[in-house]
Amino acid sequence: MATKVTLRQKPISGNRQSLYLDYYPPIPNPETGKPTRREFLGLYIYDKAKNPIDKNSNKETLKLADNIRATRQLEIQKGQYGFLSDVKRKSDFVDYFSILANKRKGSNSDNWSSALNYLKDFTGGMLRFTDINEHLIEQFKEYLLNVKTKRSIKINLSQNSAVSYFNKVKAALKQAYKDGYLEIDVNKNISSIKPEETQREYLTLEELNKLVKTPCPMPLLKEAGLFSSLTGLRFSDIEKLVWGEIHYSKQQGYSIQFIQQKTKGVEVLPISEQAVSLLGKKGKANQRIFEGLNYSAYMNANLIKWVAKAGITKDITFHCFRHTYATLQLSNGTDIYTVSKMLGHRELKTTQVYAKIIDQTKRKAANKIKLNLPIK
Repeated sequence: MATKVTLRQKPISGNRQSLYLDYYPPIPNPETGKPTRREFLGLYIYDKAKNPIDKNSNKETLKLADNIRATRQLEIQKGQYGFLSDVKRKSDFVDYFSILANKRKGSNSDNWSSALNYLKDFTGGMLRFTDINEHLIEQFKEYLLNVKTKRSIKINLSQNSAVSYFNKVKAALKQAYKDGYLEIDVNKNISSIKPEETQREYLTLEELNKLVKTPCPMPLLKEAGLFSSLTGLRFSDIEKLVWGEIHYSKQQGYSIQFIQQKTKGVEVLPISEQAVSLLGKKGKANQRIFEGLNYSAYMNANLIKWVAKAGITKDITFHCFRHTYATLQLSNGTDIYTVSKMLGHRELKTTQVYAKIIDQTKRKAANKIKLNLPIK
């Protein structure tokens, strides 16, 4: 129910009426957080005004009070609370960002936490919403592009890390505007950092089969990694996958029907019988298939051990299993449009990165055959 603002009067001494605004349902008091219904305006009218001066004074005062009421009503409709909105705008953006970061899960949580650390360094730990403007945010962008990493005073933060952290701040600014902390949508006028094209690491089919034969210190990780390489699913989607999302029909075979954690898009993903064989015995519909799988330093450490034990020297992260799926699909003739749909990409250009990898692989293959031709 939307809050309605009504102008009311309260009798006071001196044959006067004090004007106040009545909020119903109540709005939170900025000091106590408790619901409040009244805002006294500090305006008064005379009871039973008889002379022209008092009558005119009452008329002008009531007109002013009603204008304030109308303003408050508009502010509430925008998600602000008029006289309360100043309290929000004087609060700390760094604290607000920290609250948003704490709501994130998995690898996304790590990115938000890292972004928070750089934001604290840039601001000194505090930044009032009233001090936020486009120039300041542009300065923060330049800061990220030139700052050293937390791990080394000699190495700059990578371009793509800067992209990720800056986008988190932009997302927080966008939410802050929606929540009434900012009068202007600062995020709307600030461009993102352009990502740097990087080499996406992936496994060959031969390397993937080496991992199949190699024991992993964390068996659940092995099952999840191989499942990702056979389905293209992100870690976040595998982590939350439940048995009720696995479907089977004689005509279509196996599929997963789920909501992507990253894009929130509803997906129907066909999967192979081999991928299903990795899941083990079927459980209850709401039971997590990979129960106990969590993104952590411990998991990453075991992934590194598993890959090294298999004799693979590439720098492999869990997300590389998704890259592997895309690359192997394209290498085996699956068209890029289908691969894009299987990965749940919203735009085809996102998938085209993998096509470039295939082109590079073809070029290397072309140069492998060399004859001892006479030099002309």
